[in-house]
Amino acid sequence: MGRIEKGEKCSVNGCNMEAARSLNADKCKAAGLNVSSADKRAYICKEHYKDFKKKTKKDKTLDKWRFG
Repeated sequence: MGRIEKGEKCSVNGCNMEAARSLNADKCKAAGLNVSSADKRAYICKEHYKDFKKKTKKDKTLDKWRFG
């Protein structure tokens, strides 16, 4: 049983929703999310995950083209 299943809250400052995903904290900070975790992992709710996907879409396509 993982931390999300136990009811972990979103790691973004000012958000108290339940987490839906666990992501690398450095990648979340690079995407512009204000993550407050000191751990390696950041727990993100559905709304912030949508923002994360939108902000990292260009980087993912460039990596796909590069390593194709």
